[in-house]
Amino acid sequence: MSDVTPGRHAIETLQVEKRRYPPDPAFTKQANAGPEIYEKGFDEFWTEESKRIAFFEPWSRLYEWKPPYAKWFLGGKLNVCYNCVDRHVEGGLRDKVAYFWEGEPEDDRHEITFGQLQKDIVRFANALKKLGVKKGTHVGIYMGMIPELPVAMLACTRIGAPFTVVFGGFSGESLSGRLNDMQCEVLLTQDEGWRRGNRVALKANADAALDASPTVTRCVVVKRTGGDVHMLEGRDVWAHDIQKDVSDDPQTCACEPMESEDLLYLLYTSGTTAKPKGIIHTTAGYLVGVSTTHHYIFDVKPNSIYWCAADIG
Repeated sequence: MSDVTPGRHAIETLQVEKRRYPPDPAFTKQANAGPEIYEKGFDEFWTEESKRIAFFEPWSRLYEWKPPYAKWFLGGKLNVCYNCVDRHVEGGLRDKVAYFWEGEPEDDRHEITFGQLQKDIVRFANALKKLGVKKGTHVGIYMGMIPELPVAMLACTRIGAPFTVVFGGFSGESLSGRLNDMQCEVLLTQDEGWRRGNRVALKANADAALDASPTVTRCVVVKRTGGDVHMLEGRDVWAHDIQKDVSDDPQTCACEPMESEDLLYLLYTSGTTAKPKGIIHTTAGYLVGVSTTHHYIFDVKPNSIYWCAADIG
């Protein structure tokens, strides 16, 4: 147990874990992470890791650290959608599955290739541009876990529109609080969602939120269940309607070059104990961090299938 200096607070260590569980030698042999990563210095390690990401313009300064604030890969330009989708299509993976999607009802499932995902994203991005969404437009996303959700997110990143994803289980009041805090101009939602066989009234909740969200002028609604929902003329549009006459050719919607420190998205805390706080995620540092985590921590390889049951919001 540690000593406590009079007049000062200290953390007492009641238990110290000294046991070690070495990994199986066969796993160690094929693992992405080897002992050599610990021999690299901080700057060397992150300089090397940045090469996982495709930059349109190379960064010139690794980081600027003024606690508690940090900026990464300064001077670089890149696009998240290009890194997540386009470069894989260009690299010959057009027909490789990007997502195995398992939905509800039980037999609702899709295999979505990188090529199909790129087309879906471009079509959605062009539809958003038709509504006036552009680089710097703040977008709120309030959906269930459907394929259109990652498509919407990546469409926003393609055109440089920062977004926030709000958990589909939150109330209209919770949604409006986040929309107002970020000053969103557009909301992407759906008619209804499925949860354990029951319908979730997402559009009805969104309507309640928009009554208290004056900055939102357009609402795009994805048809999921086909349930009857209210559509306000001049504000609400069906996603399938605005995508009817737009192209899915990537050449018609080039990936917007973004600065390394440009805002990518805000992710809000739950607000259980106080007003929700929006955690800023910028572009390059976040993307390099996620890529590095998947490589070393999750040990993801080209033929791995990574499963996640967490809600995006």
